[in-house]
Formats: sequence, structure tokens, C-alpha cells
Amino acid sequence: MTRRSKKTPRYFEDLKVGETWEAPSRTHTEALFYAFQLVSGDNRPLHYDMEYCKSLGLPGLLAHGYQVLVQTAPGASDMSRGDSEVRIVGMLETSAKFLKGVYSGDTLYPALEIVELVEQNTTGVMVLRTTVHNQKNELCLEGQLRMLVAKRCREEAA
Repeated sequence: MTRRSKKTPRYFEDLKVGETWEAPSRTHTEALFYAFQLVSGDNRPLHYDMEYCKSLGLPGLLAHGYQVLVQTAPGASDMSRGDSEVRIVGMLETSAKFLKGVYSGDTLYPALEIVELVEQNTTGVMVLRTTVHNQKNELCLEGQLRMLVAKRCREEAA
């Protein structure tokens, strides 16, 4: 059995506007396209039929937008700093603009940046700018993600 190393929690009060996280890069192989097709149920040939894509003049399989968007999920980056990680309660909202096609063989580089922190009673909202660049440093996706983050318990804050 593999055990995760225990990380020190970072709470809403510990976060700063301007902090960034880079998720590990990932090359989108044909196998990932087929796995996403299976999970999503999207059977459009743009996403799995190489000959169909070639007939349209495309350089490879075209990634489904959500296949690109999922790269910005905080779990993909784990939002860690050394031996600490952000104590995320849940995802509230996401939005994205798909700016450039992603094709089989492309390597994606997702990044997250805190652009706003909204304090609430027992939690806070962390607003993130999300970006995904390809191996040519072209911006493929930009968007926003709103995450609910735990605050310290009153006993811990004292």
C-alpha cells in the first residue's frame, strides 16, 4: 500500500493574490484521446478518427474542449508548496475560452494564478486565472476557476 506523505495544510488566511502553480506538463497521446472519448461518451470522429481528421486537413486528432479544461483542475497541480498544500473544500465555478486547437501529440503546460481572495465566515473563495499553453508557448485556453477554501478553526487561529 502506498501512503501519501502528510503535508501541512494552507488555509485561506495563508494565501496571497499573485501566487502561482504550474501543473506538470502532459503530452496528449492518442491513448489519452481514446480514454477521454470513453469517459465523455463523445463519439464525434474529430476526437478519435485520424483519417477523418486528415480529410479535413487537421494535423491530428482534435482534443475535446473539456479534455483541455480538465488540465486546469487544482488536483492536476495539487497546489502544493514544498511540504504544504491548500486546503480546498470544493470547486464552485469554472469558465474558459478555448483559443487554439489542441491536437494529438501536443504537450500542454497548465498554470493557475490567484487573482482574488473573497473572505467569508468559515471559508473563503479563491479566484484563479487558469491558462494552458502548448509546446510552442501558444495560449490554448484561458479561464477562471472559483474554489472554496477552508479557513482556520478559531482554536487554531488563537
